[in-house]
Amino acid sequence: MPPTLASLVHHSALKLTVRAGADRLDVPVRWAHVSELADPVPYMEGGELLLITALKLDAEDPEAMRRYVRRLVEAGVVGLGFAVGVNYDEIPKALVDAAEQEGLPLLEVPRRTPFLAITKAVSAALAADQYRAVTAGFAAQRELTRQALTAGPEGLLAALAGQVDGWAALYDASGAVVACAPEWAGRRAARLTADVERLRDRPAPASSVVDGPGHDDRVELHTLGTGRRPRAVLAVGTAATLGTAERYALHSAIALLTLTTERSRSLHAAEQRLGAAVLRMLLAGEPDHARTVAGELYGGLLDAPFRVVVAEPAAASTARLPTDAPAPAAAARPSAAALAGADAGDDVLGGLAETVEAAAARAGEAVLVVPDGQRLVVLAADGGAAAAACTQYAAAIEAARAARTAHRRAAAGEPADLVVGMSAPAGPIAAAAAYRQAEQALSVARRRGRVLVEHEQLAAGSVLPLLADDAVRAFADGLLRPLQEHDATGRGDLLASLRAWLSRHGQWDAAAAELGVHRHTLRYRMRRVEEILGRSLDDPDVRMELWLALKATSTE
Repeated sequence: MPPTLASLVHHSALKLTVRAGADRLDVPVRWAHVSELADPVPYMEGGELLLITALKLDAEDPEAMRRYVRRLVEAGVVGLGFAVGVNYDEIPKALVDAAEQEGLPLLEVPRRTPFLAITKAVSAALAADQYRAVTAGFAAQRELTRQALTAGPEGLLAALAGQVDGWAALYDASGAVVACAPEWAGRRAARLTADVERLRDRPAPASSVVDGPGHDDRVELHTLGTGRRPRAVLAVGTAATLGTAERYALHSAIALLTLTTERSRSLHAAEQRLGAAVLRMLLAGEPDHARTVAGELYGGLLDAPFRVVVAEPAAASTARLPTDAPAPAAAARPSAAALAGADAGDDVLGGLAETVEAAAARAGEAVLVVPDGQRLVVLAADGGAAAAACTQYAAAIEAARAARTAHRRAAAGEPADLVVGMSAPAGPIAAAAAYRQAEQALSVARRRGRVLVEHEQLAAGSVLPLLADDAVRAFADGLLRPLQEHDATGRGDLLASLRAWLSRHGQWDAAAAELGVHRHTLRYRMRRVEEILGRSLDDPDVRMELWLALKATSTE
């Protein structure tokens, strides 16, 4: 504990006597300061014991003393020491009354006690208190280190909670609670997820102080990790502000947990290289070799149907992972610290990787996540937590984007922040086909301005939205331009006639009736179409191309 006015009064060598404010002697003293200025307040910081002889004060003027004492109290001065036998034989009554009225402790300093002795006593007490705090901090550091080595993060949190006389919780990169101590703090920690997510979005290292749920405690949040984005967050809840020893313990815990997460990062980098090798073998049609390399780490994932997910930032170009490419660099890993890059695309892929990995870890299931440049490839168990987390992440981005751009968004065509394609369930033998399905779904998601498209959805809708593509429209315009130029001269409506004839499956009477012309007239017009285009309408491929071209131009 720091020195207090009471401890100075009880100091046998100082011989101090209390003349006012005896009920307020338990306040801590930050320093003892001597000043004979009529107004020393500009030089005060608060928490001082002010020592005076009243050399420049009219200490017998009641009104002057009330103003003087009130100024000291407002400045945070915790006590006033008055030396008797120098300028006054005893403390003037005006000063005693003013101190009593304002509640400022007033100490009488005898003539034989120099101010220097009081200053030395305060300094020695402060030094002793600091030494106790440092010693306690080192002891806490040793205990936290021992717990981290023997019991892991859970043991470290338990030791930290005991050191600060409160509770501690650890959050993963997605904001989910992964460990807490004591056990009762789990529910309290879970209610701080929104605060953790806000802190996670700030550049690391970052910290914040928030009120605990119900305002029952004071909670400090600190990010962990050395990367641009945090890998985890530590929360510590206490009833009051942390003291020096508790602060040492907290900083030690932050350092130890950061070392733990960085060690996990190195291990994950090795897992990342292994996962990339497994994926390449699967895409190369070598499921047996892939299963052997996967071992226990990913082997369980290959024993049941899985889905392949391919994700890219909206502005990224599509490029398939080469099956004969070298393994990704060791630094590449799909967590926040390594996937966070210079642009928003890296961030959104990093967020997806964090979400998928955290969901899989909580569910105890295997998941394979492989970054490939500006693309992220995921193998997740069909119906598992990781696949569900991927879908939920995409839905959240879709909803946020819709809310953000609802006032200016066109019906289609505006790029999303992220595009994701998901294959149908497949096994190791069909991994390459599943990867192609995911790429196809990704391409459709990009064309439709969607965040996520599953391969099963491709056959459920109409093919017509796929025609809303610049290349398709350019082909349609080039194919139909000769007919449009012919109709522009007023020599017959060949485009309308062609559309009616194709829509009636080549039935002359039905198409002619729809157009309101004789069937011989329609036959003549179809011959003109063949002559102008140089193609035969007897060819089913030609009829298909013309019909798709007509549909593509009608969607404009």
